[in-house]
Amino acid sequence: MQVLDQIAKPVSQHMTGAKAVTLARLPALPALEREEDWQSTLHRMVQFRQDGFTHVVVTAHFAADAGGISVPLLSSLIRQARAADIGVILGIDTGDLDALPSLSPILDTLDGLLIGGLQDASSAAIRHFTDLASREGRLLIGDMAGTPIHRLQDFEQTGLTHVLSSYPWWDGIGIWFWRELAALQRIAAVIHPLPEHDDDTRFIFQAELAAILGTGLSVTASWGQADDQASARNIALRQANDRAHFLARFSRSAVLISAPGAELIACLRSGTDGSGRLLLVNTSTTSSVTPPADLLAASRTALSLRNPVPITISPLGTVDIEVSPAPPIVERASLSVIDSALNASHWARIAIENVSPAVNDGDFPARRTVGETVTVEADILCEGHDVQAVSVLWRAKDETGWHESRMQPLGNDRWQGSFPLTRLGDHVFCIEAWRDEFGTYREELRKKYEAGNDITLELQEGRLLVERLIEGHADVPDGLKALTYADDQATRAALLAPGTAEHLASLDPRPFRTRSAFYPVEAERQAARFASWYEIFPRSMSDDPERHGTFRDVEKHLPRIRDMGFDVLYFPPIHPIGRQNRKGRNNTLTPSDTDPGSPYAIGSEVGGHDALHPELGTLEDFRHLRDEAARHGLELALDFAVQCSPDHPWLKQHPGWFAWRPDGTIKYAENPPKKYQDIVNVDFYSDKAIPDLWVALYHVVMMWVTEGVRIFRVDNPHTKPFPFWQWLIAEIRKTHPDTLFLAEAFTRPKIMYRLAKIGFSQSYTYFTWRNSKAELAEYLQELIGTSTREFFRPNFFVNTPDINPTFLQTSGRPGFRIRAALAATLSGLWGVYSGFELCEGRALPGKEEYAESEKYEIKAWDWDRPGNIVDDIRVLNRLRRDNPALQSHLTVRFLTAWNDAVLFYEKATPDRQNVLLIAVTVDPFNAQETDIEIPLWLWNLPDHGSLVMEDLISGDDFIWTGKIQHIRLDPWTRPYAIWRARSAI
Repeated sequence: MQVLDQIAKPVSQHMTGAKAVTLARLPALPALEREEDWQSTLHRMVQFRQDGFTHVVVTAHFAADAGGISVPLLSSLIRQARAADIGVILGIDTGDLDALPSLSPILDTLDGLLIGGLQDASSAAIRHFTDLASREGRLLIGDMAGTPIHRLQDFEQTGLTHVLSSYPWWDGIGIWFWRELAALQRIAAVIHPLPEHDDDTRFIFQAELAAILGTGLSVTASWGQADDQASARNIALRQANDRAHFLARFSRSAVLISAPGAELIACLRSGTDGSGRLLLVNTSTTSSVTPPADLLAASRTALSLRNPVPITISPLGTVDIEVSPAPPIVERASLSVIDSALNASHWARIAIENVSPAVNDGDFPARRTVGETVTVEADILCEGHDVQAVSVLWRAKDETGWHESRMQPLGNDRWQGSFPLTRLGDHVFCIEAWRDEFGTYREELRKKYEAGNDITLELQEGRLLVERLIEGHADVPDGLKALTYADDQATRAALLAPGTAEHLASLDPRPFRTRSAFYPVEAERQAARFASWYEIFPRSMSDDPERHGTFRDVEKHLPRIRDMGFDVLYFPPIHPIGRQNRKGRNNTLTPSDTDPGSPYAIGSEVGGHDALHPELGTLEDFRHLRDEAARHGLELALDFAVQCSPDHPWLKQHPGWFAWRPDGTIKYAENPPKKYQDIVNVDFYSDKAIPDLWVALYHVVMMWVTEGVRIFRVDNPHTKPFPFWQWLIAEIRKTHPDTLFLAEAFTRPKIMYRLAKIGFSQSYTYFTWRNSKAELAEYLQELIGTSTREFFRPNFFVNTPDINPTFLQTSGRPGFRIRAALAATLSGLWGVYSGFELCEGRALPGKEEYAESEKYEIKAWDWDRPGNIVDDIRVLNRLRRDNPALQSHLTVRFLTAWNDAVLFYEKATPDRQNVLLIAVTVDPFNAQETDIEIPLWLWNLPDHGSLVMEDLISGDDFIWTGKIQHIRLDPWTRPYAIWRARSAI
């Protein structure tokens, strides 16, 4: 007893106010007959009390108690437990119901009953046990472990105070546990029995989790046999009991806010005032978990965290975070509700939403070309059933008045309208919506008349409405003026006549008129959307590797280029080339005296970006070439590369435009892994560069614009500031709106898209690296299936001086034909760097660089060398000119071919007056056969319908009947097929 006296008082103080019920089982009563058993039990109760348990559970099988010793033993045990300041729960089975009368002398001294076998008990037995527990403060605990979930609802409203769960059999993942827990919580507070584990780590975790999820926990009779109070299990159990007692002040059970079965368990225990604990448990034994950012989204109330949620939780780790109700955001009430209401009454009654085209919600213009019709759509929303009227208003930027066109409903509150682009330059549109007063009246009249209702009063209302609408207007049909005196039949006919609605629409005072924001549209010339580019190095046009080519030499090649069907002739930089750090052949750093250097190392003592390389010719020679090119149907495009050689005059004239290093040098340009030792970059934001450098670059572009150049290919614009390009392009187009800019930006997609938004008409693309059927289809869908279509125009270059695609290095002539067909038919813009038509693909080992690159030497090509694909290119460019469906990437629709090596697609104009079906193999080595599905439904034809087909390569005509056809593509003879299709009906 001395031991009990020592611990009773402090333990009692520790337990004050605890609501958790934590149970430790003792052996069944007959095991306590000997004195040594009593002594052992006494010490175990002391241990249990120290470990934080509130009650011991002792079992007595009264039905088998022939000697009648259970009652006296139980009385003795209760007295000892009282001395140990621990409660006693009697474990009893429903089968012992008949033996309960013998307990009457001691029943009032028990703290409660733990009843087993309830799932097999009758309702009468359950009520009997409930009556026994009717004394206030007595616990009635039902052992529900293993009870089928569908049976648990039978035990609601039975008076049970606590229930035991099937926790020992849960693996921490199974969803069944959460269903059982939810059902048990509807009965009473839940106690989780701890399973027996040989693994200390697992046992400790199970104890901690049980305390988190329930209102208490229990241990088996085998617990507490050892005397080691400092063992890891004892310490963990004491901590679990402490946590259970602490959490009991909150909700009696955890509220799960993570998904059932998830590796991370997240639950809340909340008090009546909303404060509580956020408990996170990682059930994985091997891996850490990261809590989701929206962890509290499933909580029914707004909560603030005392501490931040950790980034990761270690295996079998738990986190306990204090939470409290987050105060709502409130504002000061209006000083005058009347004034506030009056103000609100002037808000737009009609909502205009989801306007298209709208790039960044109108921050940037949608891109179109002159001659196109802009299709405008928007959601128009208003309460009730009133009819709305909607118009699209538009004007050119230099106009003050608006043009107007009515929009039509598409259904589901979506409206559509359009307007033409007849002038080059910037336009703006907005949407105007209002309540259609007469339209609303007319719709109500129609419905009532068709329903057979008496419309006498409605007709009188209609007369008055028309009288009010036509008042003060001279040009009014006599029939409308006479409505006042017309009979009801004539009035009804007039009011429902379409002509009446059309005329009164022009007189509509437009009540509740609402206008949207303004949305810009830029109309560029057709070459912004449709063009075929051909790139040459003018210095190689002498056809002699020992002689530097001139502009006059270029003129000799104009007929050859024209005959291939190109319409844009593009030059890399044609300016003086620096000597310092000049590159030699194959990008070496040891050039010979005769090496011409890279044209991208712009600037020498002769001049910079506004000068011509002396060996190419004079400005008069350039003008002559420009005019000759135009005579051949070719437009010149120049390279605008904002970079300098170390010899550029600007370094001496404007040193403040560059970033100098402490040793007096300038860091050369890099684009890892590429290094450009012969190039240095300007510093756009140095103190002395603003605005002088920006203005100087504007004058460079404007100088070439005045020389008749209207297309600029910009080198690496993604490495220069966005504001600079947005400003420069806008300034140039203020006076020369026909100027186009192509962005050579092989960079991240969103950077490419930003450049398009701020003014670039076209962009290089990832087409260069999209080779498989799946890659090509996915990439084109990205370009046409998102808002990107409104501003980004892809130029599919098949190769460039910087990029010798891997596909072309190994695929031979078939690969060049394949890539030409894909680029020329998928996009309205495509480009070829000379040598492609000759199937030139020799590369530096392991690189996408041409061997003996023309960037560093003068080349002489055999333009007629065997194996060229000049004829393919000529045919493809002719088909592009002849078929509007090929003049934009937006006309593509991918179709079904049951072969992963065959890309099958349709190119069709919106009115389907020009429809092409195209099949291209992406395998340059093997013949491919496949069934294809012809989209007969797009012609409103049945599956057995017929199409008249024209083979645009061979010239043959034939008929396809049925939607399934079979084709064969041989890369060595015919790697692609292009058919023009029309209905046979």
